[in-house]
Amino acid sequence: MANNRRDQIRMTDEERAEFLGGRRTMQVATHGADGTIHLVAMWYGFDGERPAFETFARSQKVLNLRRNPNLTVLVEDGDTDETLRGVQIVGRAELIEEGDPRVIDIAESVVTRYIDTSSPEEARAVAEAMANKRAGVIIHAEKIVTWDHTKLGLPAMPVGGSTAPAPGR
Repeated sequence: MANNRRDQIRMTDEERAEFLGGRRTMQVATHGADGTIHLVAMWYGFDGERPAFETFARSQKVLNLRRNPNLTVLVEDGDTDETLRGVQIVGRAELIEEGDPRVIDIAESVVTRYIDTSSPEEARAVAEAMANKRAGVIIHAEKIVTWDHTKLGLPAMPVGGSTAPAPGR
């Protein structure tokens, strides 16, 4: 038995890899020049085992990361307390500049996860088209925090409130 709730809900390395391997959206937080946090939702893929994404080379997040490579990302799901799961990664961004063929590799990883294509060749062609004027970002984790409330065995709660998905969604 775990000593505390934190230990109870922590994901194993295998659980974390499986969770991140799902088709979810990543929240990406970077530091703006004025000290504020710039937060955006991104589809993501992988560079090996590291989460990665591609984005416009002149996007605000890339400008922020050029100035300060520190970032925090969050992937989460669940609609009620007993179903909440998530992975937060605090780390540093490795920027892959526009024109580097690794941007296409990252884009291909994103395409194969989120866009239904008929073949690996089609996925690569879509990635090549996406990579125009884009940069890649590989996330190098320095700290990872995970939680999986399904491990607590809590009774099911009804989904409700103003942020709940509409029935049938």
